[in-house]
Amino acid sequence: MQPPFNVLFLCTGNSARSILAEAILNQRKGANFRAFSAGSHPTGRVHPYALQQLEAAGLPTAGLRSKSWDEFAKPGSPKMHFVFTVCDNAAKETCPVWPGQPITAHWGIPDPAAVAGTAEQIARAFRDAYVALDRRIGLFLSLPLPVLGQMAIQKEIDRIGHQ
Repeated sequence: MQPPFNVLFLCTGNSARSILAEAILNQRKGANFRAFSAGSHPTGRVHPYALQQLEAAGLPTAGLRSKSWDEFAKPGSPKMHFVFTVCDNAAKETCPVWPGQPITAHWGIPDPAAVAGTAEQIARAFRDAYVALDRRIGLFLSLPLPVLGQMAIQKEIDRIGHQ
């Protein structure tokens, strides 16, 4: 595999976790990556706490929007090299499945948008999701992708999903 690599982060609503991951990777990527996000059943809006978390981390939020994965399945769409689902199987969410040949992994993160409580509790859930995604994306970016075979890459990104 040779860069640049297109990476799609998927969750159900595309309002929080996948949006956070898209913004993190696009900020940290260098010239080798381009991140996107989508949902199988998008909410149509980015969660305000996701935007607040990104702004607190100093990441740009312009252009972020909740969108359907259908945008990436039509002719002329960028070819995806990696697809990561970030929905949380433990919470019994339905994670979308991406067709085609990209390398895929499940990086389950509890849904901060589902947290009920005080503003502080909700903000903490978004911070926790951000930190977990930032850590996993950092590990992913440290992989020497151009020199690893597809099976080695698959093994490593699966391992990262359990971090």
